[in-house]
Amino acid sequence: MFIAYAVVGILLAAALSGSAFAMGTRHEKIVTSMAKLGVPDSWLPRLASLKAAGALGLLVGLWVPFLGAAAAVGVVLYFAGAVIYHVRAKDYAIAPPVVFVVLAVAALILRIATA
Repeated sequence: MFIAYAVVGILLAAALSGSAFAMGTRHEKIVTSMAKLGVPDSWLPRLASLKAAGALGLLVGLWVPFLGAAAAVGVVLYFAGAVIYHVRAKDYAIAPPVVFVVLAVAALILRIATA
């Protein structure tokens, strides 16, 4: 089970890192999408920081089980909020945040199962 957590956690951390980098550098596609959802531009650095913290927590969670589980919970909550934001804005292109939620739930279950 630990190997499964390691694989899911590392892949999720890599995806979160890439997403945080794109958001932090204000990639045009991200900025456009966020504006369409009504997310203020001033939130982008904070949201990017949350994604980066989640990625770091998942990686450190390989050695510190509690931190890995806490990071996975944070990522689930972050992307559940993203899904809600998309639905509220009537933007039903919610596949990316849903995939992140599913991966984070998998990471959480696997981390708890191996602790």
